[in-house]
Amino acid sequence: MLVALAVLSACGPDEPAPEHVTMTTTAGVIEIEVYTDRAPLTAANFLNYVDDGHLDGASFYRAVSPANDNGTPVISVIQGGIGAAPAPFPPIAHETTEQTGLLHLDGTISMARGAVGTATSEFFICIGAQPALDHGALRNPDGQGFAAFARVIDGLDVVRTIHASPANAPTNDQYVRGQILEEPVVIEAVRRR
Repeated sequence: MLVALAVLSACGPDEPAPEHVTMTTTAGVIEIEVYTDRAPLTAANFLNYVDDGHLDGASFYRAVSPANDNGTPVISVIQGGIGAAPAPFPPIAHETTEQTGLLHLDGTISMARGAVGTATSEFFICIGAQPALDHGALRNPDGQGFAAFARVIDGLDVVRTIHASPANAPTNDQYVRGQILEEPVVIEAVRRR
């Protein structure tokens, strides 16, 4: 009870407490804090996937590091989601880090995308600070960055274990060559707490 009151008081009188989500994977458990107040569209999209069970059985399938990154500037992330399965929800509008104030720091969770407004089910977790993914940086040539919406609050050791997994599965996509996990890490269940 006291912990809950401390969390609520830390959020301020008009700020809702973040949503908490537990992600159980075959590599371990990842606890997540989702910022519905700061990134409402992106957070709601992620929670729709959670609440409808679409992430149960999904996987982490990609690990990008300075050793295998084919983009520039170089980043370190793991990527997960439903992969090639059809997205059950339409793409969402892009919420930049300039709008939300959420930066790509160690443990930040953000949406993968192609063009602005194409994010659906795929997300990534940052390993270390990744300013190249923020608004104004040029990981994406449009300079809009990626839409951060949550962070890992426990289980970064699990994230780092996934990141260190062998990643040389065959692919026809030169951009992700050397980044596809040989054995994807299954996301067994994702639940709000």
